[in-house]
Amino acid sequence: MKSIYRIFIVMILFSLNSCQKYLDLKPDKKQVIPASLRDCQSLLNNVTLLSNTYPLGIEVSSDDYILTFPVWNSINQNDKEAYVWQTDANINVSNWFSPYSTILVTNQILETLGEITPTQSEQLQWNKLKGAALLLRALNFYCLAQIFAKPYDPATSGQDLGIPLKLTSSISEESNRGTVQQTYSRIVQDLTEAVALLPEGQPIDRVTRSIAMPVKAAGFAALARIYLTMGDYPNAFKNADASLKQYNVLMEFKNLDFTLDNPISPYNQEVIYNLIGSGNVPIFSGGVPETLYKSYAEGDLRRDIFYKNNGDGTYNFKGAYYTGSIFNGLATDELYLIRAECSARAGNIADAMKDVNDLLRTRWAVNSVTGKTMYVDQIAANASVALDIVIAERRKELPYRGLRWTDLRRLNKEGHFAVTLTRTLNSQIYTLPPKDPRYTLLIPREVLERVNLPQNPR
Repeated sequence: MKSIYRIFIVMILFSLNSCQKYLDLKPDKKQVIPASLRDCQSLLNNVTLLSNTYPLGIEVSSDDYILTFPVWNSINQNDKEAYVWQTDANINVSNWFSPYSTILVTNQILETLGEITPTQSEQLQWNKLKGAALLLRALNFYCLAQIFAKPYDPATSGQDLGIPLKLTSSISEESNRGTVQQTYSRIVQDLTEAVALLPEGQPIDRVTRSIAMPVKAAGFAALARIYLTMGDYPNAFKNADASLKQYNVLMEFKNLDFTLDNPISPYNQEVIYNLIGSGNVPIFSGGVPETLYKSYAEGDLRRDIFYKNNGDGTYNFKGAYYTGSIFNGLATDELYLIRAECSARAGNIADAMKDVNDLLRTRWAVNSVTGKTMYVDQIAANASVALDIVIAERRKELPYRGLRWTDLRRLNKEGHFAVTLTRTLNSQIYTLPPKDPRYTLLIPREVLERVNLPQNPR
């Protein structure tokens, strides 16, 4: 099976550097096609190959961090352009190819499974493998849609350009963009099928501290995230609730050592499904916006767990759920906030505040004398106040998780939450207003040189 790893990696590297169409590579298919359930299992277990593909380039454009002019001046041209929202910014091509490389492998696994008629004793494993491949493909389609397709709007989704939906491993399959509606319909379809196939169970192997294979809770969690992005709050609630009924564990931040460089362990007890960032962007060398750092009240342990105070008025992020990279996987804290937001939007104030308070009690310090939490449960006078509280806590709980760009895109459609992003570099001011076309990045020039696709409008 190691030979299959090597060949798939060569395939992917070749696809990234080829001057032919994207993913246009022609190795000996007899060498690279997984032929058995064991082969498919081994490929899905390869975290380096399949779970390290979330495109980090989009983080450069969000307001999660700031760069000084010397740091900005030292980074590559692609990231420079993306950081200041340059109109013709050419984002690094790896943000396109990395997800599609994973999609290529998942398609090959799905095709192999389609050719295998499982025995009764193999049926459970076959189901798990297909569910895992569908989940991974859907999440990579979703990541691509957050960068290269317009924000989901039910009024225009049938006309807005989506992303190419590669559903086979065929190198001759014609690529076209379709619509945003088709993109999200495919994502939901894949995830709905995955949920039906995945087993119930514990998402983390506590002995090896790794994700063995995804479980049903991961499928529900992914659907909750997608439906929230679409503004379909009833379905987002339904799936967040279903996932939390499967697995709802939260960490007690009082038990973490904030003096460590990485106080949060990878594969910690909140992680349901692991995905981490791909690409070399200046996330950890960037500074944390002072307004974000100062939004945490005294006694809120997230301030010291998430950030390093450099003592000179600057701060750096250190609270990743995966050491040395941005975690974009699925975790219970996000689900509590999704369920809370949906409850608030539905006018269910008590339910919304219960989820917020249950989460925050695990994030605050305890009184050294009484041993009780310093956190005081919040109360909302009405649904609007409850929603404000949830959105504010979402900003503080989920920084540097690859979610902020999507949140800006979806919340900017609501005047109450809309923000204009501002950067200042070398005395020059750059802005990104709500609903600006630049919230959808241009397809990299290197891609359009290989395949005929319509570019995003400016």
